[in-house]
Amino acid sequence: MEHSTKHERTLATIEEVVHRSRSLGIAHQIIEDEALDGRSITINGEKVVNFGSCSYMGLEVDERLKKGAIEAVMKYGTQFSSSRAYLSVTLYKEIEELLSAIFEAPVILAPTTTLCHQSNLPVLIGDNDAILLDYQVHESVQNAVRILKARNIHVEIVRHNNMEALEEKIQTLSKTHGKVWYMADGVYSMLGDLAPMHQLTHLLSTYEQFHLYIDDAHGLSWAGKNGAGYVKDKLWSHERMFMVGSLAKSFGACGGVTVFPNEKYKNQVKSCGPTLTFSGPIQPPVLGAAIESAKIHLSDEIYVRQQQFMERMTFFNKRSAELGVPLIHKSLSPIFFIGVGKPDAGYDIAKKIMEHGYYANVSVFPSVSITQSGLRIPVTLHHTLADIDGLLSVLAKELPDIFDRYDIDQQMIQRVFKLKQKAEKKIEYGKPVNL
Repeated sequence: MEHSTKHERTLATIEEVVHRSRSLGIAHQIIEDEALDGRSITINGEKVVNFGSCSYMGLEVDERLKKGAIEAVMKYGTQFSSSRAYLSVTLYKEIEELLSAIFEAPVILAPTTTLCHQSNLPVLIGDNDAILLDYQVHESVQNAVRILKARNIHVEIVRHNNMEALEEKIQTLSKTHGKVWYMADGVYSMLGDLAPMHQLTHLLSTYEQFHLYIDDAHGLSWAGKNGAGYVKDKLWSHERMFMVGSLAKSFGACGGVTVFPNEKYKNQVKSCGPTLTFSGPIQPPVLGAAIESAKIHLSDEIYVRQQQFMERMTFFNKRSAELGVPLIHKSLSPIFFIGVGKPDAGYDIAKKIMEHGYYANVSVFPSVSITQSGLRIPVTLHHTLADIDGLLSVLAKELPDIFDRYDIDQQMIQRVFKLKQKAEKKIEYGKPVNL
């Protein structure tokens, strides 16, 4: 009998995870609603409050975006089937001008953030450059970097958000390489923690060879001037910073936008980026919706929405502490993560909250390591404070039993999630704590 390879074992594990999640009704489900309001969905005949959406500003059901999509279809059809290397529908010019106004910098719009990375990195990275990947940078960035292996580009992994380790590697690699690129997320998509932008700004100021390439897909709209995002809110511009954002989350549309420090880099990627030449365009209705969203971002309305969203993030942090529902990271981020460590515990808590009328994402391998399973909870403007309070109250009630059943304690969670010990603030699940 032949021994299975590591690849085959990995695929078997993923298939097992998917099968288990599907059978429990918590993943790979098709919602049954004939119309959506952004707040609730129906799964297997049961209506639940949806805490699984990343449409943080709630714009995906906005009537202005719907009208923009409809008008675009009526004018340009459902598709303009041409590579942008030849032709682009008129709407592309309008949306890219609006995005340039939002970010006050040159931009290129691609169908997805994944395709942004796959066009940007082969062009931006030189043969003698080195790449440092944050351990938790998004898979779409890691996948684009794998393409560069054929060119023997030097790639290393850096411990997550460890700026001391990053600086040491910058110092070492600067002696043997041209540019040293650090690739990270602005808002990390699983645990919801944030890139330390103040420290990264210091490194940019200190080391001339240091370049920052950052994916702020989850940071747009809810933060920053014009909703330009968390990263731009902390560092508006720098000649060696490149940022990619997503229009498929807070923006209420679809597409990935790269923000360049100057026209030279933009034109180089536009001319030479492989997926910009060989991939299809964004469909006219999506461009129409994106244009309407961009207009909202360039108005004072975005600041009203940001304030409303800040209230929800602040309330989630405050109420979770009051109810003794500890978060892996307590920060003003749209994503909250409750760590349970063990996959079976993750499945159970996801199933329990569904029984009480709430849906949230269970995060298990391969989206997180097998020992860092948990409940991933994005918050949107569709949620009321009562919705947030209701979900956290259920978690406060159910978590102690889950932890007892699976022999999970504070020390185990701190160990597997590599959290700093806080002896003076001992965590007891189900009891109030100020983290």
